[in-house]
Amino acid sequence: MTAPPLPSTAPTGKLLSLSLAVALCGVAASAQAQQPTVEQLQQRLERLERLAGVSGVAALEGVDLAGLDQRLRILERRLELQEEERAAAARAAPRITVDPKGAAFRSGDGNYELKLRGLLQGDARVFVGDGNQNDSFLLRTARPTLEGSLGKRVAYRFTPEFAGDSATIVDAYVDLRFNPAHALRVGKFTSPVGLERLQSSAALVDVERALPSELAPNRDLGVQLQGELATGRFSYALGVFNGAVDGRDATSSNPDDDFEIAGRVFFEPLKGSDSAWAGLGVGLGASAGQKHGVGSSFLPRYRTPGQATFFSYRSTVAADGDTLRWSPQGWFYRNGFGLQAEYIVSRQEVARDARRTALEHRAWQATASYVLTGEDAGYRGVTPSRPFGVNGGRGAFELTARYGELQADGAAFPFYADPAASAARIRSWTVGANWYLTANLRLATNYLHSRFGAVAGAQRLADEKAVFSRLQVSF
Repeated sequence: MTAPPLPSTAPTGKLLSLSLAVALCGVAASAQAQQPTVEQLQQRLERLERLAGVSGVAALEGVDLAGLDQRLRILERRLELQEEERAAAARAAPRITVDPKGAAFRSGDGNYELKLRGLLQGDARVFVGDGNQNDSFLLRTARPTLEGSLGKRVAYRFTPEFAGDSATIVDAYVDLRFNPAHALRVGKFTSPVGLERLQSSAALVDVERALPSELAPNRDLGVQLQGELATGRFSYALGVFNGAVDGRDATSSNPDDDFEIAGRVFFEPLKGSDSAWAGLGVGLGASAGQKHGVGSSFLPRYRTPGQATFFSYRSTVAADGDTLRWSPQGWFYRNGFGLQAEYIVSRQEVARDARRTALEHRAWQATASYVLTGEDAGYRGVTPSRPFGVNGGRGAFELTARYGELQADGAAFPFYADPAASAARIRSWTVGANWYLTANLRLATNYLHSRFGAVAGAQRLADEKAVFSRLQVSF
C-alpha cells in the first residue's frame, strides 16, 4: 500500500490549458459578435496569468494582437515549467510502502531505502515417553530486522534476537555491491557451508533444523566475496572468518588468533527454462582452518531435533589443530513437490593429555514436502494463492517428511567422549503438516522420533519422541 500524494491547491496545467482554450474560443466567438477591444482581451489574459500564478510579465507598449500572442506564449511556457517542477517534486518525494513483506521507506529515486521486517515463533512442545526433557511453551524466535540500501552500492542488515534469557545480535553486516556478479559482505552473517543453515528459519518446512546443520557452522564474523552469474544459474561465496564451532554462532571476538576459510558454489543449470528439471540445484560447501583451545568456544556439542545434547567431549579435551568440513548438497522443486538433501563431514584434530588424533563426524538428511492446495514449493517457503478469510480462501496446506542420521567417530570413545553420556549415533525421522493461513501467518505441527546407538558395552540412550507445534508470524 503506497501513501497517496497530498492534494495540491495550485491549479493544474490541464485546468489552465482548458481555461485558455475556453478563453480563446470566447475571443474568437466574440470577435464576430461583439468585437472586443484589444484592452479587453489584455484584461482577460491578465486574469488568466493571475490564476496561473504568473507574475513579473512586463506590460507591452502599444499592445496589439501580436503582443497578446507573445504574452500567451510566455504563459504557456510558464505552465510547462510548473508542470515539470511538480513532476520532479513528485519523483523526489519519499514513498512509504506497507505489504506482506513488511514496511519500507524509500527515497524518490529508490536509491535509499529502510525496510522493517520481523519474525516471531512461539512453540508448544510435548515429549512422549521416559525422556528427561520437560513439556513447555517456548518463545523460540523474536527477531525484528532493519535492512535497506544507502545509495546504489551499499546495502545493510541488522537483526537482534530477543528470545531467550538475554538479547543477542543475529545478523549485522554491510554489502558493497560492485555489480550483480560481485559483492563484498562484511560483518556477522551465516557461514556459507550448510544448505539448510543458509535457509531462513521462517522458510523451514519442519519446526527444527535437520542433523547435518549440527555439523555446519552457523553465524560467524568475517568478510566474504559473493555473487551470481549466468542470470542466477551459478552462485558463489568465498570468505575469511574468525571460525565458529559446529552448529553454533562464533563468539564476539576471535578466541585463538586462528582463522577459517569458507566457501560455496551452487549450480541451477536449467533455472528459468521450461524443463521439468528447472527446479534442480546442486552445490558444494566447505571450510578449512585451525582451532586451539578448551571449552565450548572451540569444541561442539551435538543436539537432537528436540534440542537435547546427545554428544559432547570430555572437559579436558582440547581442539588442537586443523579443522575441515565439506558438504555436497542439493534441492529439487517442481510445482508443489519439494526435495532437499545434504551430506556433511566435519573433521577436527583434538588432544587430551599426551594423546592427539583427528576425529571425523558425519551426517546426512533428506526432506520431502508436498503442497496439497496447488501452490509451488520453494527454498524460500510457500505463499498461499487464496489466503485465509479472503473471498472464502482457506490458505495453503503442506505435508512434510524427513529422515536423517549423524554418526560420531568411533575413535572418540571412551577417551575423548564419555560413552555413558554421549551417543555414537542418532537416527531421526520427522513427519509434519503446515497450514499457511496467509503470507505472514503459519501453523506447523511435527511428530519427531530419534533413536540412539551406543558403543559396545555402553547403555543406549532412551528414544526421543515429541510433538512440536508452532505459531509463526513473519513479515
